[in-house]
Amino acid sequence: MSLQISILTPERPFWNGEAEEIILPTETGEMGVLKNHAPIVTGLDVGAMLIRTKQEWNSYAIMGGFALVKQNQVTILANEAQYSVNIDAEEAKTAFETAKDNLEKAEGVKEKVEANFAYKRAKARYQVVKVVKKF
Repeated sequence: MSLQISILTPERPFWNGEAEEIILPTETGEMGVLKNHAPIVTGLDVGAMLIRTKQEWNSYAIMGGFALVKQNQVTILANEAQYSVNIDAEEAKTAFETAKDNLEKAEGVKEKVEANFAYKRAKARYQVVKVVKKF
């Protein structure tokens, strides 16, 4: 038996299926989950999530949320999720570069917080597009 994974967003169930491994972008760094992982609840950061099925690796941009791992079931409640193949690579690269420039130019606490969130979001989308090329 492998992992049963459910990814839910506010709009709809995003993905359900079986996988051999999942790598999550948690608030304390990346966390890998394999079969028979210890039970855990963790906060998810904005970042790239990788899922390995029997056939291939798939990458997704996750925009924060929570993950519950228990008895070979992984339930992910994400604020937003995007599959890498649905992201335009050139647009993602341009958005990442623009967000990076805006973060460097940001002044004041509110502007820095907003620029940092936009940067993390753009970085996650750009990372998953680059990951697709590696596999």
